[in-house]
Amino acid sequence: MRPYIEQEAQLGTWAVGPFGNDFAQDWAEDLQESRDLYFIEDTLNNVLQAETTEYLEAPFGAEALAAVETWSRLQGKGGPKDEDSERVDQWVAEVLAKLSKPRADIADKAQRVLSLVLSDASELRELWEDSEHYQDWLTTVTDLQSRLSA
Repeated sequence: MRPYIEQEAQLGTWAVGPFGNDFAQDWAEDLQESRDLYFIEDTLNNVLQAETTEYLEAPFGAEALAAVETWSRLQGKGGPKDEDSERVDQWVAEVLAKLSKPRADIADKAQRVLSLVLSDASELRELWEDSEHYQDWLTTVTDLQSRLSA
């Protein structure tokens, strides 16, 4: 049984992992229609627009974490697999063999997105800061940053 997260009413969140919320699950469902990196890159590009708008809304931050975690799984640097990540893990297994070469541009965008999600301009970070699970969430996101940098 997954632990209940207080923010569930605000974000439809039940876990601190990148797929433990409604926004990420909706994103993972949409990912199933893609057979390449376009959907991941498009998500990262949309989120990076917040660098100029000065604020990243929580739904986009949640989708960003899902996209970056999916990218890390494609690079063989994924986090723990669980029932929340099941659809993404299946997608990765199907698509991985079709990918040709590493994309440094996506890796750079992924790191920039994580910095934005952790910044003062992130509503998602603000919401987690107001919860008793902030340190767990922060550990999850910084672990993702570390895995991508490895």
